[in-house]
Amino acid sequence: MGGCKDYLIIREEGSDQMAGILDGEQHVIAAAYHLVKAIEATKNISDDMKTVLANLDIHLSTMIRLNEGEAEDTREIETRLMPAKQTIMSLHSNHSKIWDSNPLIVSEYLQAVSEVLRLSEDLGNMPLKRRSRGKELFDQTQSILQMAMDRLQNELIHILVQNKECLCEENLISEDSFVSNEDDSLGNASQRESSSIEAEEYVVDLIHPDVVPQIKTIATIMIDSGYDQEFCQVFTAFWRDTLAEYLALLRVQKFSIEDVLQMEWKFLNYKIRKWRLAIKKVIQVYLASAKRLFDHVLGEYGCISASCLVEASKGPLMSLLNFGQAVSIGPHKPEWLFCLLNMYEVLEALSPEVDALFPEGIGSSIKIEFHQLSTRLKDSAKAICRELGNNIALCSSTTPFPNGGIHPLTKYVMNYILCFAEYGDNLNFLLQDEENSDVGPNLSCAMATHLQLWTSILEANLEKRSDLYKDCSLKHIFMMNNIHYMVEKIRNSKIMPYFGDEWIKNHIAKFRQHAMCYERVTWSSILELLHDHRKAGKATLKARSRAFTAAFEDVYKNQTRWCVPDLELREDLRISASKTVIQAYRNFVSKITNCVGEKHVKYTEHDLETYILDLLEGSSKSLNHTRKR
Repeated sequence: MGGCKDYLIIREEGSDQMAGILDGEQHVIAAAYHLVKAIEATKNISDDMKTVLANLDIHLSTMIRLNEGEAEDTREIETRLMPAKQTIMSLHSNHSKIWDSNPLIVSEYLQAVSEVLRLSEDLGNMPLKRRSRGKELFDQTQSILQMAMDRLQNELIHILVQNKECLCEENLISEDSFVSNEDDSLGNASQRESSSIEAEEYVVDLIHPDVVPQIKTIATIMIDSGYDQEFCQVFTAFWRDTLAEYLALLRVQKFSIEDVLQMEWKFLNYKIRKWRLAIKKVIQVYLASAKRLFDHVLGEYGCISASCLVEASKGPLMSLLNFGQAVSIGPHKPEWLFCLLNMYEVLEALSPEVDALFPEGIGSSIKIEFHQLSTRLKDSAKAICRELGNNIALCSSTTPFPNGGIHPLTKYVMNYILCFAEYGDNLNFLLQDEENSDVGPNLSCAMATHLQLWTSILEANLEKRSDLYKDCSLKHIFMMNNIHYMVEKIRNSKIMPYFGDEWIKNHIAKFRQHAMCYERVTWSSILELLHDHRKAGKATLKARSRAFTAAFEDVYKNQTRWCVPDLELREDLRISASKTVIQAYRNFVSKITNCVGEKHVKYTEHDLETYILDLLEGSSKSLNHTRKR
């Protein structure tokens, strides 16, 4: 009974100290401790047992001290938690939007949330028992933090919505920036805008600068509380939707690959021009501005800023790139070339900025898609260039072109290759053979080789077309007109260096040769009638006069209909014809007048000079002339 009495005394002495803090496992530890003390007080135990009891006593004493320390800490934490909780709950209930209140209330709220966070971290660092008061307080802090984080998400959305800046009109695209979709000319397809803009000049505030510190404060407390994903989810969703709105302002629509491939050329050309301007605005204005904002808010958290930018831009940007992909796999038609080159040049100009916006790893998927599109556009442009020669060669006809004028194929090809001057080094790079990659920018460069090849193929095509003419004179007029047109287009353009002076000289000689051939074929047989008249008798002179008149009238009837569009070239041909014909006719008229009289001469020398001036005008005329006596 003595041992039991001692046990009761010890239990009573420790009851005040242990009361209110021990429950469950703690009661068991306390009971075990008192039992050990009671057994130690008995005298009938062995030395070994005393050793065991001594060790157990030390262990139980330590556990009791730990529990006593936890109780003291939790009392302090609970004392601090209650006012912080009360502040948070009060502000939640009394303010629909805390950040719309005065700054002191915002500060009070943030301090309360920070206090709960600190208490939660302190409790988390303590070895809490499963059903202890400390564990209850820890769970309570987590619940309060969850409630606060939900509220902070709502506050963040409200701040973003209320303070989002409208983009300036100059950063949008007006309808006047585009050629009407009714205009599908080659010139408009090749029209280029500036490939880049000064990035710093166009970085704008996507949100009012005054609220950026507020957003950063919310980001800091949410990330420090372990709610970084929740912050990023709200933040990126808002800016992803804003980017979609921006694309709508730029009038960029989503099209499937099938939609793009089925578009009429006029409409597609119009959409491509809008796309080029839109992708520059998105990357150089919107995303550059977004990156600055994201870095201000999240820059101190390493890759979080970059991750958020990727998530906020990936969907809308991929939609833009998908349109480009659809264009790149379209048919390799010549008229597509300059649109492809324009798109390629835009992407190449934007490439450094895209690489800076999206770092390796986090932004790899966007960068890969961007650079793959650039490669596909380049390959499609190269394919069109490779097929251009075949397209020129295969363009054929079974009927001669009326009146020997400049053929539409000549105009198309020459105007087409003139556009190449706008693309210079880029196009030369695209056309460069891999095996001749060290060729320099001179006449042996890839672009010069291809341009001269295409004009040679055009000449060969024109030669075949000229064979369709039954009149040999008209064949030479046709070749002269078309080669002269090629020469004039090239020597007065920026692509002249790719052809060189030698090419110009050779082709001037070619069209002049055709002019001489035309003159010879047209007038040689007629001039034969006017020569060797000295020994001719009267009957022969009369017959030759009639034959000359008929031949000249036939030339007049046919060749007034023929066309030499170039005024200077036409005048040169008329002057040459006058020199050749008039002098011979003057001598013939003098002879025949002396021999058989003036009545056998239908046209005077002046008449012929006038009629020759009507030749090659491109409008048919007839000779209604009263013979001068």
